[in-house]
Amino acid sequence: MGAARRMWDDAAGRLASATRDRLIDALLLSTVRVATFQGPQPLTAASGFLFERDTRLFVVTSRHVLSDPPSGHEPDRIEITLHTSETRLAQVAVQSLLLYDGGRAVWRQGRDASGAIDVAVIELQRHALPPGVVLRPFTPAHLLGSLEGVEVGQPLLLVGYPLGFYDTVHHLPVVRQAAVASAFGVRFQGQGLFLTDARAHRGSSGGAVVMRDPRVAGALGWRLLGVHSSRMDMATRDRVQDESLGLNCAWYADILLTLTEDAALTPPGAGARPT
Repeated sequence: MGAARRMWDDAAGRLASATRDRLIDALLLSTVRVATFQGPQPLTAASGFLFERDTRLFVVTSRHVLSDPPSGHEPDRIEITLHTSETRLAQVAVQSLLLYDGGRAVWRQGRDASGAIDVAVIELQRHALPPGVVLRPFTPAHLLGSLEGVEVGQPLLLVGYPLGFYDTVHHLPVVRQAAVASAFGVRFQGQGLFLTDARAHRGSSGGAVVMRDPRVAGALGWRLLGVHSSRMDMATRDRVQDESLGLNCAWYADILLTLTEDAALTPPGAGARPT
């Protein structure tokens, strides 16, 4: 009786795990938690996501997560958390990535005529990834082919780790509802970004801003519209009488095509390490 019971419990556990995994949206597995460090000292927690182009794999986050001179935030490495089982979501591995090689930054960041773009990518070496790693990356096919179909007020999701919060058992991020809050396709105030209306917190920086689109093939049925960066506020706001705008900046995701071009990947380095 005891052996039969154990077999039943094992079978039920496998069924529950398999069912649970089918219910997990690939969007949650495309997202990674980013922790920054200066040596052994932990600094901040942020969000990021995976992006694949041809055979190359990248982690995407906000540039200010990796380097923010005005605030003095200058980590020398990050850690990302990756799932290593499709059925046991509590099984993860932490991958440490150095941010500098020979004193030069290993990430790529964008610039345009208006200045720096708050998006950065770091290439991941597949051979160095943990065994059994579960990858659900976005690809160029998840980017918009045209700007049609995205209107003001369009429902969106912001995926990430607000204030470092997440499901600590299954290591999954959370999502916040958002909406397009400025003319999509127009560079808001001349910068390569659009606004979202969402309740966002610190720690969400680098998260994917997505729109559901059933036309997208594969398990990851979302359009990648932007990379969440920071809140948009007014310097003239009376902080006693006026609430914050509740608006956020999302950089257009097509910058990823520039940052992941072969020419942009050689030689490495976006700048010298601060001293």
